[in-house]
Amino acid sequence: MDKTKLFTKIKLRELVLKNRVVVSPMCQYMAVDGHVQDWHLAHHSRFALGGVGLAFVEATGVTRNGRITHGCTGIWNDQHISGLRKIVDLYKSQNVAVGIQIGHAGRRASAARPWDGAQPIENGELDEAPWECFAPSAIPEQHGHPTPRCMTTSDIQETIDAFALATQRALDAGFDTIEIHGAHGYLIHSFFSPISNQRKDAYGGDLYKRMQFPLRVTEAVREIWPKEMPLFYRVSAVDGVPGGISIEDTAELAKELKSRGVDVIDCSSGGMTKPATLSKEKLARGYQVPYADYIRSAVGIKTMAVGLIIEPQEAEDILQNEQADLVAIAREMISNPNWTYHAALELDTDNPHDVLPDSYAFHLARRDHNLIAKSRSGN
Repeated sequence: MDKTKLFTKIKLRELVLKNRVVVSPMCQYMAVDGHVQDWHLAHHSRFALGGVGLAFVEATGVTRNGRITHGCTGIWNDQHISGLRKIVDLYKSQNVAVGIQIGHAGRRASAARPWDGAQPIENGELDEAPWECFAPSAIPEQHGHPTPRCMTTSDIQETIDAFALATQRALDAGFDTIEIHGAHGYLIHSFFSPISNQRKDAYGGDLYKRMQFPLRVTEAVREIWPKEMPLFYRVSAVDGVPGGISIEDTAELAKELKSRGVDVIDCSSGGMTKPATLSKEKLARGYQVPYADYIRSAVGIKTMAVGLIIEPQEAEDILQNEQADLVAIAREMISNPNWTYHAALELDTDNPHDVLPDSYAFHLARRDHNLIAKSRSGN
């Protein structure tokens, strides 16, 4: 019997994952008008063949103006469903559960792609037109950035409705789970943080009022999403800047999310004042794991750890120490899409080849069986 926790199953409502390794949502910025391209199929096929338990499609805009960049995937109309279904079918053909992260970029929208600087698009720049951005308050993210339009109550309701419609489309595409993107300075996070939300109505003010938009979005999603299927929610557990949200604030939000049917809190951080992709800050491995640990303990809800988790033993230790229930891998998965297989080997599971498709497992197992070990003398 395997002694590793990374390769034990986990049940989330009626969805059973074959292991605890998750491909974190990773924006590719390669879509055309929100539509999936061949790139996305090639990107996801690498992970589908690598033995993971669950994989998420990148942050996908619930409205056209909710995209981060011109290259972001979308789910704002029914025409997007067929492309997303191809990704779903790809994963399911390999017995991998698949989810989608849905979100709205808010004041972080209308940006250039990261390799073009990730700054707000100026008229005529890169032959791509900018569009109007929305936010809880008319506060630019940084000095010199465009000032977003303060959302009216009608704008808020229309956006909540857009999340509900996107949820139905995700269901129609065949996804096993869905994640609400409430982190990284995007619209939902910007309602929760006092840095970006200075409203005086029912959606701004004290902590409870700043929760209202995130909670209403969650209620709308959960109403559509079947009760037997799990719901994830990504948080920026702390803003990491003076005057921002604290881990205690996020714990209070998580309690409310749990009562509204959220099953897993995906614990990230930051992003309130600049894109994380442009950060030059030196970070320690697993630097966000304490957030997953705190939320799990304080709220009694399953959590997913993410952020510079690179080595298999690091992932195993997180689970063994009960700091999280799932481990999400992002950039290391790009570097090594067979990370799960190598983890099974390194952690000495009973049948490490079994995480791979039969056509891969057969040949690698046969090679390993036939390989003559090198003697110490080198003969």
